[in-house]
Amino acid sequence: MERSLRQKTKKKHISYSKWGYIFLIPFFVAFILFQLIPLAETFWYSFTKYYDDMLTTVGPSWCGFENYSWLFGTKTIRPLSFFGISMGNVEMNDLCYYALNTLIIWLIGFIPQIIVSLLLAIWFTDIRLNIRLQGFWKTVIYMPNLIMAAALGMLFFMIFARSGPIMNTLVSWGWLSEGYDVLTSSTWTRIIIAFMNFLMWFGNTTLLLMAGVMGIDGSVYESAMLDGASSGVIFRKITMPLLRPIFIYVVITSMIGGIQLFDIPQIFTQGSGGVNSSSYTLMMYLYNLIRVKQNYGQAGALSVLMFLVTAALSMTVYKITNPKLNPEREMLKAQKKRFKEYKDSEATIEEMKNSVSLGGK
Repeated sequence: MERSLRQKTKKKHISYSKWGYIFLIPFFVAFILFQLIPLAETFWYSFTKYYDDMLTTVGPSWCGFENYSWLFGTKTIRPLSFFGISMGNVEMNDLCYYALNTLIIWLIGFIPQIIVSLLLAIWFTDIRLNIRLQGFWKTVIYMPNLIMAAALGMLFFMIFARSGPIMNTLVSWGWLSEGYDVLTSSTWTRIIIAFMNFLMWFGNTTLLLMAGVMGIDGSVYESAMLDGASSGVIFRKITMPLLRPIFIYVVITSMIGGIQLFDIPQIFTQGSGGVNSSSYTLMMYLYNLIRVKQNYGQAGALSVLMFLVTAALSMTVYKITNPKLNPEREMLKAQKKRFKEYKDSEATIEEMKNSVSLGGK
């Protein structure tokens, strides 16, 4: 009797756990076919001689670290300048030079981006300001993110052309005697490319920071205001520390996006990188190795280096946002800080005596 009841209950119990794994199969198949296998092949090609020579293809044949040594070994004498300040002719490795260009353009765009986005996030979430039509303004600042980077690059290329509307307007106002080609200036080329990148991404950054600010408990702000804390103190002591995880996420993802900057400078400079290749980025260098030189081994080596940098940044995010805290050590730090700040208090003196006596035991 009991045996038959057990068999009936077993038949009635249905496990749905297998369906979760079944639904994951398409993702893993696509990941293996279109990401994992190409990634493994890129690693392999980076250690081989593999290029097109006219109508024939050479390789792939094993060459060790020859491609990597080529990337770090090719040096060129270039005129180096920062914001119009000439640094003279400098012999620099091509890879380092293009990495420096990428870093400069990223910094020019990211610093104002994070400042403007942080200010907008604070203003939109501040109840006291009570900004009207928030939905409309959020839509407006996010809309540039929906435009294709290539389309934006072509649009700005036409706007800032020598005979474009910007130059014609400045000439008609008498500010310029004739049209000016911005591509002849490394400073203006970098600034315009950075501005386009800023325009595309500051809306997305604003929404991310807004989500972080809205996730902070309002009672924390109320307690701070009741204690007489000013707006600046609240921002420095409450908002920024609690925004730290999402703030770091924004910084690192922006750095990864900066490493992959390609469409805007490629279209805006017509693939030349501007004067003295001052706006030539790492991704443009990779594109040149694949499409122009058709050297897949060297392109693979550069791809591996960029992948390792991206992986290092991702690991940094993981380590910072998931720190392994030692509770006892944190309690001791807090106790020492309290003893230092309230050393003249009777309660503190008594607590210090107790801690010394416990330590002696």
